[in-house]
Amino acid sequence: MSRTADAKPCCHGSKPRLPFGMALKHLVYAATMAAAAVAAAPAGAASSYKGAIAMDAQTGAVLFEENADSVTPPASMTKLMTFAVLFDQLMDRSIEMDTPVTVTPEAARVGMMKDSTAVWLRQGEVFTVEELIYAMMIQSANDAAYALAQKTGGTAPAFVALMNAKARSLGMFHSTFRTPNGFPPPSRRIADGDLTTPRDFAVLCRYLLLHTNILKYTSVRTRTFGAGVRLKPVQMINHNRLLGKVAGVDGLKTGFTNGAGFCISATALRGDRRVIVVMMDSPDQNTRDLHVQGLISQAFESLPLAGKAFEPVQDALPNPTRPTPPAQPSPTPANGPMIVYPGAGAR
Repeated sequence: MSRTADAKPCCHGSKPRLPFGMALKHLVYAATMAAAAVAAAPAGAASSYKGAIAMDAQTGAVLFEENADSVTPPASMTKLMTFAVLFDQLMDRSIEMDTPVTVTPEAARVGMMKDSTAVWLRQGEVFTVEELIYAMMIQSANDAAYALAQKTGGTAPAFVALMNAKARSLGMFHSTFRTPNGFPPPSRRIADGDLTTPRDFAVLCRYLLLHTNILKYTSVRTRTFGAGVRLKPVQMINHNRLLGKVAGVDGLKTGFTNGAGFCISATALRGDRRVIVVMMDSPDQNTRDLHVQGLISQAFESLPLAGKAFEPVQDALPNPTRPTPPAQPSPTPANGPMIVYPGAGAR
């Protein structure tokens, strides 16, 4: 029975009440517990993400940030750094867009791993560098990223070393890459995998938007992989659900693993202004997308009226190879059945 129930009525017949000293102690205790609960709340809990940042893509000015330096796994957003290294090698002519890539046993095994998003590369298959880039960016294919890393780096670890060197050159000093695709390590320990911060990834996204043709790949919503090569081509569907739904959004990359939560590096162009929003470790896809949509609008509203228009200084590929054909239409039944796989697991 509570103390209130045991209290005696006063001589005037009023309702039972605690003595003033005891009531004061209860109020102090309640206030202390409430303050402790607030202090114990995890960072970003109120806004349903671990860290986020919004940036002006032209100037690099930060328009919003919350826990932007929190270190967390990027999951498949890692493939943006993979693209950055690939673009460097395309620029110095180490590879060409139409360079053939033969699938190794190791790359084929990556696609068969549990929870791995893939285009199910098979040992001995041959695809061009550009087709594998589309697979990496649209389908978030871990096997495609691994095959590209092996082809251009000699080995996957050697390619990862190039990723970390690129990160340092861009000033991403809180980022460490250990894979070309963001797939979790066998130990499933977060500390053993790829790590970065929202701020570092915003820096990477700005670099890609200014100096590469990344949007050629990240803006594509659907594309067929393997048509004319396989009996069962894969209809790839972009994991970025903001494409075509939020005004101006044309990239860049999503990511998800159990350890990373739901992540996204997004960009949008409205008029002549472009913003970048990076959000990491949201509890689910809907929560992430809703908050990112709001941050994109907030970022545009925060841009100075007299600010600079976005002007990419893309380092155009020298002497480009033959023009890239348009996205292939869905094959007819005569071309064989198709696998439609929007993706699940690590992406």
